[in-house]
Amino acid sequence: MTLNHVLSPIRLADLVLPNRIMMGSMHVGLEKLAGGIQRLADFYAERAKGKVGLIVTGGIAVTQEGGFGPQFCGIYDDAQIEQLAPITEAVHRAGGRIALQLFHSGRYAYEEQTGHTPLAPSALRAAINSTTPRAMTAEEITETIRAFAAGARRARQAGFDAVEIMGSEGYLINQFLSPVTNQRNDQWGGDFPRRSRFAIEVMRAVRAEVGAGYPVIFRMSGLDLMPDSTTMEETLQFARFIEQAGADALNIGIGWHESKVPTIAMMVPRGAFAWVAQQIKQAVSVPVIASNRINDMRLAEQILSEGISDMVSMARPFLADPDILVKSMDGRFDHVNTCIACNQACLDHIFSGLAASCLVNPQAGRESELTLVAAAESKKIAVVGAGPAGMEAARVLAKRGHRVTLFEKQDQLGGQLNFARQVPGKQEFAETMRYYRAELAQAGVHVRLGEAATADTLLKEGFAEVVLATGVTPRLPEIKGIDLPHVASYAQVFSGEVRVGRRVVMIGAGGIACDLAHYLASSRVVDASVIRYLQEHRILDEQSSKTVTASGRQIAMLRRGKHVGAGLGKTTRWAVLAQLKQAGVQMLTQIEYGEITREGVSYTIQGERKFLAADTVIIAAGSVANHQLADELDGRLPVHLIGGAREAGELDAKRAILEGALLARSM
Repeated sequence: MTLNHVLSPIRLADLVLPNRIMMGSMHVGLEKLAGGIQRLADFYAERAKGKVGLIVTGGIAVTQEGGFGPQFCGIYDDAQIEQLAPITEAVHRAGGRIALQLFHSGRYAYEEQTGHTPLAPSALRAAINSTTPRAMTAEEITETIRAFAAGARRARQAGFDAVEIMGSEGYLINQFLSPVTNQRNDQWGGDFPRRSRFAIEVMRAVRAEVGAGYPVIFRMSGLDLMPDSTTMEETLQFARFIEQAGADALNIGIGWHESKVPTIAMMVPRGAFAWVAQQIKQAVSVPVIASNRINDMRLAEQILSEGISDMVSMARPFLADPDILVKSMDGRFDHVNTCIACNQACLDHIFSGLAASCLVNPQAGRESELTLVAAAESKKIAVVGAGPAGMEAARVLAKRGHRVTLFEKQDQLGGQLNFARQVPGKQEFAETMRYYRAELAQAGVHVRLGEAATADTLLKEGFAEVVLATGVTPRLPEIKGIDLPHVASYAQVFSGEVRVGRRVVMIGAGGIACDLAHYLASSRVVDASVIRYLQEHRILDEQSSKTVTASGRQIAMLRRGKHVGAGLGKTTRWAVLAQLKQAGVQMLTQIEYGEITREGVSYTIQGERKFLAADTVIIAAGSVANHQLADELDGRLPVHLIGGAREAGELDAKRAILEGALLARSM
């Protein structure tokens, strides 16, 4: 597929971009680490080498109280001009262009980080913050408008090619616009024109400060996804207001951080919100930028060719693969390391106070550390186990010049990724497997599927070293009746080895159990295309559709601990549990197991003995490391353990791939 529309130039004020792909803003938090600004410079420069049209930084605070704390980047002091200059210099040396995002958290700011009480239009606490903000005075509002303008001036002086005003995702400007968070009755709140005023004044002040030729992008909320918030009619009117105030482009954001609607998780269909950008494009004449869950250049090409938007913003896809555009330009789509929207190493890290990286690309944020250097000596190395840890180790070892053989006892690559990709909404894991198949073939890795490596084989064939990535085996808890014929492990169910009955009881309620419950609760017969057809022809309504797509199983999950889904990521756990609840899955915690009988499972909760009938009992109570081969090779060959073979736990592709990447660079 040719990318004619993607690769067509576009002008924003006096800046001509060579293509229509923007790397959207991401808070990566690298600046708080040792050598943080240089880390950021390396991070952005690596993406600039990938020929993206324009990079937008993570949010850079225009005031102290509106940021993330003193250890993060700010643009509220002239001294910060020089501090940020290495970023623009590195990007320009790499042939790229970069915009600074002017940012204010409003009520999303954390007092424990900034040392200041959060400021907001009204004193209304956000669901994701424990601190109630203070309502801004008229003087503070005016000062903040000036701060945005001054930040734009400093950004230009630091060498940034453009600025983006952050006005979406529920941050300060968005808070002024929405009646949910703006309950003022003065000139800054009330009816829609007054709620719009703060954003308009910020836009006007920034434009006046930087002049007509300097590009100013406004990131506005296309959908708040909050009950009783801004309407679509108001949103279109707001877009026209911002255009008239001097914006050169409108970048369309979707949802607030406290919204109960997933917007960037794997379960969200690709390009699900591009239609919002199209609605806004029809209302204005400046370029409009579509975003959210667009992770393939072929989809970007389709969006642009159909006139849905003028540009496409892809943020996390550039975390996963800095060369996504270059590879796609060359038609090497199979070699793109696709963002799977898992959130595990990016958003989950940020919301846990860690620097962002990427599950499928641990080099993200470690650009200067995880370089690929040719091996001093080419060795014959065996990698045993083709799960995520083994595939990454084999890929990197081969690219460094080692002669690598990858053994896998199953007849396909992927290990437990083959379980994950079967779960509804997690099909994106298939993209990771596609990437590894292409990369292993290109690197010359000798893949031996359907072959369980033995100590005798490895010794006989003369391997110099062995990387053991044999993963885990399901843990069997000590419960009476666990050996009955209707009891199966989660691995047996995912592998299709057992027939699961209508009444299911699951022993365990961690991440793998939640995935399996979702898998079992969904019908394998009626897919999404059938449902769309039935709904279009009014054969089914929404409620009937839910009934048809359900498997009809009665599923209960039991756990000794307090929380269901404890192994799930912070930004996705709530959505997964909501799906399970909607599917009618019963979740029982803080129980004591009794015994498994042919009729079901007995347990005790709050001192009361109870019983659940079951046709099938599934064990999903954790795993144990599988390092039998390591024991057999002890003292006979150098063996390196990675992934589940090194440390058992929940299915953790993030840790597995990182360990594979690190080990392979050290051998």
